[in-house]
Amino acid sequence: MAVSNDPETKIDVQSEPAASTEARSGGGGISGILQRHRREDLIERGSLLMRGIALVFSLISFLLVATNDHGDWKNFHNYQEYRYLLGIAIVSSLYSGIQCFRQAKELSSNKKLINPNTAALFDFFGDQIVAYLLISSASAAIPITNRMREGADNIFTDTSTAAISMTFFAFFCLALSAIISGYKLSTQTYI
Repeated sequence: MAVSNDPETKIDVQSEPAASTEARSGGGGISGILQRHRREDLIERGSLLMRGIALVFSLISFLLVATNDHGDWKNFHNYQEYRYLLGIAIVSSLYSGIQCFRQAKELSSNKKLINPNTAALFDFFGDQIVAYLLISSASAAIPITNRMREGADNIFTDTSTAAISMTFFAFFCLALSAIISGYKLSTQTYI
């Protein structure tokens, strides 16, 4: 307690208790723990959602390319760009499916299937590699599709364009998932 030397004015100054300051800042206590748990749960669910959407887009792209067989020159087997697009769509579907299964299993059972350090690294590098492969395959197929569309706009080129679009959407989802994985990797204290 501080008291002024002036006889008429007396000021009582007390410091604020440490517990109330800590609770307001969110740095500790039960509310801080609950907020952190909610944030981590939201990040896990967001990552699962992005990978699930990427799985759907990859499967659609795979199906569009695989069924794009209309005889003569309108067959995806005749063009290495479309074969590459198909191969990467298969890789992306497998990767996204395995990751979705693992994450859904971990969220439902609250038990980690693999070591968290290994999982964080695998998620981060896997998301980036598959995302770059997806954008690479889409960018390889765009020029040939544009040249074909200049000559003849038909169901073959329309299906190819749709497959390229789905591949791009899958890339976008996995790129967002890579950002989330990078955040999770950077917040780990045990690496």
